[in-house]
Order: sequence, then C-alpha cells, then structure tokens
Amino acid sequence: MTTGVRRRLGVEERRQQLIGVALELFSRRSPDEVSIDEIASVAGISRPLVYHYFPGKLSLYEAALQRASDDLAARFVEPHEGPLGERLLRVMHRYFDFVDEHGPGFSALMRGGPAVGSSTTNALVDSVRQAAYVQILSHLGVTDPPARLELVVRSWISLAESTALIWLDGRRIPRDELEVKLVHDFAALATVSAAHDEEMRSLLHRIFKDEPTYGPFTALAGRLVTPTT
Repeated sequence: MTTGVRRRLGVEERRQQLIGVALELFSRRSPDEVSIDEIASVAGISRPLVYHYFPGKLSLYEAALQRASDDLAARFVEPHEGPLGERLLRVMHRYFDFVDEHGPGFSALMRGGPAVGSSTTNALVDSVRQAAYVQILSHLGVTDPPARLELVVRSWISLAESTALIWLDGRRIPRDELEVKLVHDFAALATVSAAHDEEMRSLLHRIFKDEPTYGPFTALAGRLVTPTT
C-alpha cells in the first residue's frame, strides 16, 4: 500500500497558490469579509506562513487584484476578424463572464474595496481601462485618435464598468440583453459625436459601411426606423 506524499511548494508556487485562494474567496464575498485566517485555512497552511509570503492582507489583496486585472484586460483581446459589431459583442460576452464569475472581486477592483486610496489599486484599474482603450482603437484601425473619438471610447469603457456594477446589484436585467445594449451604446455614442464633427462622420462611415444586415449595429438602426404598433 502506498501513501501520497505531499510535495512542498516553492516560494513562487506558494505565492501563486495564496493569490489563487484569495481571488477565489474574493470572487464570492467582499474582500472586507475575508480574513487572513480563512485564506490560510483554505490554503492548508498556518497564518504566520501567509505573512511569510505577504507582509499583510493589503499586499495579498493587491496581488490578487493584479491577477484579476490582467485577466479582465485580456477579455478585450479579440481577433481582427469579422464585423466590428460582432467583435464587440464577443468582447462584452467575455467581459460579463468575468463579472458574473468574480462579482465581489470585480466590485472591489473597480470601487477600491479595502484598498481605497492605494496608488497600486488605482494603477491596476487604470491599466485595465487603458488596455481596453488600446484594444478598441486597434479594432477601429486608429493609432492617433482625434479628441472626439478618444472621448467616445473612454466614455464607453466607463459605461461598461458602471453597467456591470449596477447589474451585479440584483441582476434584474438579463446579461445577454446588457451585452447587446452596450454594443448599441457604442454605436450611439459614435453617431452622436459624428453629428457634430466631419472627421468623426468620415470615420463612422468607414467603420460601419461593411456591417452586415444581421449584425448588432444594423439591428439597432432597424429598431430605430421601424415604427412600433
């Protein structure tokens, strides 16, 4: 009869394990409600050993948020294939997958949680927003965006964040409806901006001219021009 031998984890392996445990706990409850003792218990180690790898709960919290922010930023990476509306819809689906799976952690990341005022936490949030901004511009085929386009894209990213946070408070609207709505919101923000600027109008024409009749952008236009009965 053989017995399993518990392998001793190296320093980096143990750190990554603790980050994973913390992130899993933060995904179910607010970080304020998760103690070092609970993290140690789930990880199967002692409380002092947690402090051997992280000087305090804040440092572990920020390490967990770093992993979460990297994951969230990666949700905006999308192959440059197919119509823009469908690409954005896939991005929103992955974005809400993350929100759905890591609700309290997402709220903590965007609202600051116990690390309010932490420059590290603020920098993580900004890095997610900047990664999303760069990805959206790449899909628009723009490297040096005019001021109005920057306003549209950054406003849309903020809208996606606030929509997700509101949705988490009760989930009263189906998430698939919100995913489509946010794609429509992007088109609406761009259209309003184009109404005031020729450069944006030309850009919008280039972006939308190849959208298929079955795509989310065209579906929005159809709803706006079709009278209701």
